[in-house]
Amino acid sequence: MAIFSFSSIFLFTFLLSSSTLVESRKLLHCEESSQQLADIVDRLPGQPAVNFRQYAGYVTVNETHGRALFYWFFEAAEDVDKKPVLLWLNGGPGCSSIGYGEAEELGPFLMQKGVPELRFNGESWNKEANLLFLESPVGVGYSYTNTSSDLNMLGDEITANDSYTFLVNWFKRFPQFKTHDFYIAGESYAGHYVPQLAEKIFDANKNGDKDNYINFKGFMIGNALLDDDTDQTGMIDYAWGHAVISDQLYHKIKKGCNFSDPGETKTCNGLMEEFYAAYDIIDMYSLYTPTCAEDNNSTSSHQQGKIRGSKFRFSKYKLWHGRLAGYDPCVSDYSEVYFNRPDVQKALHANVTKIGYNWTHCSDVILEWNDSPASMLPTLRKLINGGIRVWVYSGDTDGRIPVTSTRYSLNKLGLNTTQEWTPWYTSQQVGGWRSVYDGLTFVTVRGAGHQVPTFAPKQARQLVEHFLANKQLPSSPF
Repeated sequence: MAIFSFSSIFLFTFLLSSSTLVESRKLLHCEESSQQLADIVDRLPGQPAVNFRQYAGYVTVNETHGRALFYWFFEAAEDVDKKPVLLWLNGGPGCSSIGYGEAEELGPFLMQKGVPELRFNGESWNKEANLLFLESPVGVGYSYTNTSSDLNMLGDEITANDSYTFLVNWFKRFPQFKTHDFYIAGESYAGHYVPQLAEKIFDANKNGDKDNYINFKGFMIGNALLDDDTDQTGMIDYAWGHAVISDQLYHKIKKGCNFSDPGETKTCNGLMEEFYAAYDIIDMYSLYTPTCAEDNNSTSSHQQGKIRGSKFRFSKYKLWHGRLAGYDPCVSDYSEVYFNRPDVQKALHANVTKIGYNWTHCSDVILEWNDSPASMLPTLRKLINGGIRVWVYSGDTDGRIPVTSTRYSLNKLGLNTTQEWTPWYTSQQVGGWRSVYDGLTFVTVRGAGHQVPTFAPKQARQLVEHFLANKQLPSSPF
């Protein structure tokens, strides 16, 4: 009934229009509406009943090459017309925002163990926003290209350009959301993706592209790769401070590695291999949680890419897979099976071109990454100076891009501190700590690993709620 009503509104508006120009615009909206309606997901296999709409499908970003990005969109649980639109991006580079962000972190549906069903996430972020997940770039998840050589040309720049084109075209398909406030959030290598996409939007808006204007307000990034020098220095210092590596290895790395120099020596490479080997028996992405022990061949120990050299320095080591108590450390196994099911793909309008490889959490077909700036700090400075709201958060039990790294990176920005380090609260408990700078808020989340919404769902939802409302987190118990 709601679908019929929505279509009728567009038709009624069209019939009332007297101006030829207005009629043409309304006709365009009617056409976009039909594409929108075709993307409605009625119900996924094993999905609990919900009272909000969801959509999924493809948006073409390059007609000539046949590049198309896959999205999954959930309207807000209530007040759809008032809530902002929030785009979520996972990192990698090459990892799926569907497999991680939606199904294991902050989406309305999370994976269940042992049964081919989804469970409802009571802390879903679509309680705070209209929530959009994007698999980017092509080669990730269900996103594809008809030009195989594209897969050898990928990097930060093409990812940002295609993601921007996706947004422009997506808002044309969903014109009712075009005037909503728009935000971006993400984690990990999205410390590159998010600011770069934000810059594309910021520049286009500033250059007066009225037809493609996006009502962009700000972004939030968690455990984010920001600066090669400070990220790597902080990773070593964190491991030593948390008793993961020995005094001897720590001092060898300090003496033998210069992370501010992009040229890597043979000595440093050997020391770093020894460093990463220390995490073979525990979860680097969540120090204090169990690893998956069900099956040595499980996909939850799937590597975030092969060992590919310095261009994949971030993503060449073992992908995190631990979970906090109450979470299943093998959940990635179940979601990998689920998203390869033909009935699931049909319900999502996915894999319509019969892609020649399976859906995976992190792409097996992206073998090269051609550009990755050593630092995103200049981009952060530009956007902060341009009035864009920026929050950075950090789960404090992540060893890969630890809180130590983020603190070093933010100190390097040299922003004036307006509020010193102070605790914030979730009910009666300390949720973490925060510092407020001119134009940027930094928040830690106590006891959370690399994927904060997985380990601390209540605190994570509280975090995004306050970010979107531009309000400080509670400074006392409540």
